[in-house]
Amino acid sequence: MTEDSYRTIKQVSEGYYTEKRSRFISYAIPVRTPEDVKEELEKYKKQYYDARHVCWAYMLGHKRENFRANDDGEPSSTAGKPILGQINSFELTDVLVVVIRYFGGIELGTGGLIVAYRTAAAEAITHATIEERTVNEEITVCFEYPFLNSIMRIVKEDGPEIISQKFQMDCEMTLRIRKGNAEKLKLRLEQVETAYLKKD
Repeated sequence: MTEDSYRTIKQVSEGYYTEKRSRFISYAIPVRTPEDVKEELEKYKKQYYDARHVCWAYMLGHKRENFRANDDGEPSSTAGKPILGQINSFELTDVLVVVIRYFGGIELGTGGLIVAYRTAAAEAITHATIEERTVNEEITVCFEYPFLNSIMRIVKEDGPEIISQKFQMDCEMTLRIRKGNAEKLKLRLEQVETAYLKKD
């Protein structure tokens, strides 16, 4: 993986694990923001209102710097941390993993809990479709109409996505391109006479 790409999951996936009659149901859910996380957690807590524990961990952002884990009443670090550990071993981000436990009447002990939550989390992630996405940058370029052909040639060659365009005497175009290729594109656009860049 490069600095301008990251791994995440495509859609919700599910896993299942049993240990000494305790049932562990797990979900890996794509999320983008802390608000998404909150919304999803409320949904699963409502759905599994009769479960003993709803433990979870998430990782957000392409730099993988925004994360949290929660044991939901299990002994400290026996649930949230092993779940987060699985997100890390798959090098994922923009993902929430929820593990729901129905207690089977037999204590698992801290070691047993760690293994159970780790395995259940891994089950959900293993069933997910993992994809690599790129980190993109938006560039807005302003130019006079006579330079349209030169700008369009660069767009065709470098292949950025056109987000918006306005063609009058003064033209403006907003482009989106993979971060690693942004500098090259900016340089080429700047070389077109009278073109100037207006960063977002």
